[in-house]
Amino acid sequence: MAIDNTMEKDISKQVAGVTEKRLIPVEGPEKEDGDTEYKRQVHHASVNRLRSLATQMSYRLDQGNGRCTYQLGVEDDGCHSLLDYDCITESARVLEAIARSLNAIVVERMMIQGEVTQGEDGNPILIPNAKPAHIHEPPFFSNNEKQYGKERLKDNETEEKKEPDEFRIKATPGMFTRCKLTIQKVETHLLDSSPFSLSDMSKSMKQILENSYEKSTPGVNEHDTKDSVTETLASRNIRIAVVGNVDAGKSSLIGTLTTSCLDDGRGKSRTSIMKHRHEIESGRTSTATTHLMGFRSTGEPVAARDKLRAKRKTEDEVARESHRIITLMDLAGHEKYLKTTVHGVSSGMADYALILVNSRHPPTHMTQHHLNLCCSFGIPVLVVFTKIDGCPPDAYKNCKKEVVKLLRAPDVGKKPYAVRNEKDIETCMGNLHALAPVIETSCVTGQGIDILQKMLFALPKRRRHEKKVDRPFEFLVEDTFNVPGVGGVVSGFVNAGELTVGATSHVFVGPTDDGTFMKTVAKSAHIARINTSHVTSGQSACLAFSLNKEMRKKLRRGMVVLKESPTSTKEFDAEICVLKGEGTTIRKSYQAYVHILNVRQSAYARKIELVNKTSSIDMPTTKGEKEDGVVLRPGSRAKVRFEFATRPEYIRPGMRMLFRDGRVRGIGVITGIPNMGQ
Repeated sequence: MAIDNTMEKDISKQVAGVTEKRLIPVEGPEKEDGDTEYKRQVHHASVNRLRSLATQMSYRLDQGNGRCTYQLGVEDDGCHSLLDYDCITESARVLEAIARSLNAIVVERMMIQGEVTQGEDGNPILIPNAKPAHIHEPPFFSNNEKQYGKERLKDNETEEKKEPDEFRIKATPGMFTRCKLTIQKVETHLLDSSPFSLSDMSKSMKQILENSYEKSTPGVNEHDTKDSVTETLASRNIRIAVVGNVDAGKSSLIGTLTTSCLDDGRGKSRTSIMKHRHEIESGRTSTATTHLMGFRSTGEPVAARDKLRAKRKTEDEVARESHRIITLMDLAGHEKYLKTTVHGVSSGMADYALILVNSRHPPTHMTQHHLNLCCSFGIPVLVVFTKIDGCPPDAYKNCKKEVVKLLRAPDVGKKPYAVRNEKDIETCMGNLHALAPVIETSCVTGQGIDILQKMLFALPKRRRHEKKVDRPFEFLVEDTFNVPGVGGVVSGFVNAGELTVGATSHVFVGPTDDGTFMKTVAKSAHIARINTSHVTSGQSACLAFSLNKEMRKKLRRGMVVLKESPTSTKEFDAEICVLKGEGTTIRKSYQAYVHILNVRQSAYARKIELVNKTSSIDMPTTKGEKEDGVVLRPGSRAKVRFEFATRPEYIRPGMRMLFRDGRVRGIGVITGIPNMGQ
């Protein structure tokens, strides 16, 4: 398709009136469908025009299964547009930048000259017996992937050296030129971490692109060229669990942080991130969801809403613009959904936890339960007082007093520390194991939101999953999907190792109800909605498998994906500690609900052996207790052999476990697997 009519004046000046008749065919007419697009020129395009061009290019890429061809300097009917080299070069530069915004690159840029010239009467004519010069030029922007970068440039340089002198590119006015661009879609992590903004290009096209070219040149900004989406989502991704009572404002705070827009006091922020209709209507979160919050290298938050469009940015757009990612896990606060919250904390691999407290009411038993839950897993906590605007001073004073009492309790052992400025943040950073930073916020007025954002940006990475890359691949399945046209898809967390997906990527998925594993192929993978061919430890990802209909029915939460040595078991040994609190008695055949990372299932205590008899609370024993054997009470430590009630699971020594029968009763570590299943 040709450019707008407003550009005719500029073109007519360049070719001195020959634009009236372009009757020299060089290609066949353009087709409405297919992977080939004709363009006369792209010059000084507005934001809307650039978006239209990007949509058009995306369509051509889809038509060509990820590859398309652009013919620059050619009319819709296939005739030569009669433009000189500079016009074509500028258009090629713009189209290449648009391609980069679509996660695509130019794999070939071929300039063609020597087909048309001006006759004696000033009209263009086709050169008789012409042998047009086809000159390959390198892309304007460097590519990180080796196969698209230095190797191809060397080939181009060699080809240029072989060309005769008469076939060199001639940039003189009146030398009619056209260009053939071949564009290929690639995985985002092969490109720069900060693709070009279409709005920036529209402001100052040539300047922005030249600056971007300099930035992508090796040695100009070495730090930026090393950054990638994969590295950001693995080594610079901090996972934070957000817990608190049902009225603490967890979803509202997450909505305010991720969208950079204040709440209206009537649920505007929480509505933007809630998943189900009943959650929006009731205001209560019932599922565990994750939301990305991005920061640039300067500490500036990446707004999740584009100023030029009302639509919210997708996760891949936030990830590509960010140098550091905060993954906020929104967990349920109502006691009715406690099982979901416990599972979210157990399997979420959280680096830190935000304990939200409604400043207008004293903390409830659920606040205490969430605090004890996080401390049981050794997760450092940050206390955030919400709804501070309009809060009566006496109510806030009473609430703060109760929270301090909870933090200083023997089973928590944290010292509260009020954070009001950046100096306080620096003080907390090295002592998060002993301190509990306290921040006052309001999602309506914005009070404390800036300090909280700076605090989140300053938090160091606690879990070093990148150190587990050399271990065997282990992927924890958190959810399953059946996507039309794709097949069975699982989402989860890469706990160890790395995997390159493709036709030869054979993996084991299981265990199924009978304890066996299904051998299949991992076809493709997504990270933050970005297609990728490689996943590594520390990343949340989705994997698509080649499974038939019967095998897809067997997929469930709690499974694992392994590359080798799949095993399952119904029995395991663990060293546990019964938490102090409400009275509970544990003896042989005691049944509890066990959480082991992503595994959750009912289990029986088959064998109990005290580790330290003096650690349990001395209470008189009865005749019945002597007959039943060892009895555990709050404070006891013991070695227990558990047996799953329903089906075998994949577990290994070293995994942390938590068991409950309504309330959380104890924690422990798996020490061994007595009998391995088939």
